[in-house]
Amino acid sequence: MYHSENLVRELTDKHGRERQSLLPILQGIVARYNYLTDEAMVEVAKELDISAAEVYGTASFYTFLDTNIRGKYVIRICKTITCSMKGKGEIIQTIEDMLKIKVGETTADKMFSLIETNCIGWCHKAPAILINEMPYTELTPEKVVEIIKGYMHK
Repeated sequence: MYHSENLVRELTDKHGRERQSLLPILQGIVARYNYLTDEAMVEVAKELDISAAEVYGTASFYTFLDTNIRGKYVIRICKTITCSMKGKGEIIQTIEDMLKIKVGETTADKMFSLIETNCIGWCHKAPAILINEMPYTELTPEKVVEIIKGYMHK
């Protein structure tokens, strides 16, 4: 849990208190803390004078605005048909076996979270994953094992 009041005020001072400031403010909170707490969303609603439901609705619409605690490294796997046809299932299975978690879960040490998300923009090089903002494409089970091993030693 984090204390968001000062950060929310800092972000609203920077981005403004209009409705269009909502997304950059939420992105700023996620950039600092990796996820949005209910308290942070209520604080944003107060600052912008909009409903908490509107803030939560916006946060839940965008898959990169996490409302749950996530690991240090968030592995996002594309759930489009293109990735599925190119072997996404095998990649998910490899990651789940390696990290001992299922899609939607976070490792006990809070190092990794595995989530499925809408298109990440790499369909032409599927199957693809993002680890935080870094894309990895044309994956095989062997490639994904090496990539994740690299993150385990960071």
